[in-house]
Amino acid sequence: MEHTTLSLREQYDSFKAENPKTRIRDAAKQLGVSEAELVATGEHNITLRPEFQDILKEIRTLGYVMALTRNDYAVHERKGIYTKATFNGHVGLVVNPDIDLRLFMSAWHLGFAVQEGDRRSLQFFDKDGEAVHKIYLTEQSDAAAYDVLVEKYKAEIQGEVPQTSPIDKTIHETPDSEIDVAGFQEAWLTLKDTHAFFGILQKFEVARHQSMRLAPKGYATQLSVGSLKRILEGASERDLDIMVFIGNRGCIQIHTGKTKKLLQTGPWFNVLDPEFNMHLRDDAIADVWLVKKPTEDGVVTSLEAFDADGNLIVQFFGKRKPRIPEREDWRQVVADYAILI
Repeated sequence: MEHTTLSLREQYDSFKAENPKTRIRDAAKQLGVSEAELVATGEHNITLRPEFQDILKEIRTLGYVMALTRNDYAVHERKGIYTKATFNGHVGLVVNPDIDLRLFMSAWHLGFAVQEGDRRSLQFFDKDGEAVHKIYLTEQSDAAAYDVLVEKYKAEIQGEVPQTSPIDKTIHETPDSEIDVAGFQEAWLTLKDTHAFFGILQKFEVARHQSMRLAPKGYATQLSVGSLKRILEGASERDLDIMVFIGNRGCIQIHTGKTKKLLQTGPWFNVLDPEFNMHLRDDAIADVWLVKKPTEDGVVTSLEAFDADGNLIVQFFGKRKPRIPEREDWRQVVADYAILI
């Protein structure tokens, strides 16, 4: 959709005046535009050159920040300090106990330095104008380093509404009858590393949600949707360290640690801890699966929640590291609180 910057800015200003509590992502949908287009209209927002790998390598200079990654139904917010991002082609990593990211740079198309009142951030978007990752300054961040970074990567042309184009995100499943199910199950049973699972899905042309149905017997068990909340409450009560994965086409963000303060607010199930927040739209969860994958260190157990279109919303694991077996207390809390369908 084409708009002049001024007319779209006026539309958004009018919308905000009437709907002051509506978040920009939802405002964009109601106005029939992308979030990136609305961000571009901000009077104090700055368009960045698309040198995203270089920018990410310098985020460490900002110090203590808040990283945010989301999809339609889950938001992951984690505070900490970025270590230097490393890249192998279009795939990148930021790995430390606080900020833990998997980056898929082919989905990064637009970037902005954004000022909303006193709040400043770097925001990155896919070609359809949907956010892939955001980095917010905190009171402990180095504001001067932020200014230097923004000035360094500021685009020559400012104030233009970006051109966005829709992305077909439809999940196309190969008919079960055309899949080598026996071969797929054998590959699953002989897994050595959970990271190899994506490759198996690609090799056998199996969609992730479809894989739950085609899994070897006992390796993917459907649970009641309410089991997810029960298991997280159990993990909180027993003071377990878990892992929370939430992502989109451009980024997967991981929290490893406690999830203590849990709160239901309307349709959102929240973790509201000092360093980690999660907001999960639990009424959008169509099904939840208890998934087991073999590794060289033993079986790894996860919870995986999907929406009605077969998109993965969130995954939960017990805290683990390579060469260390999965924690028994995680397996126990899953066994104690899961409700089978």
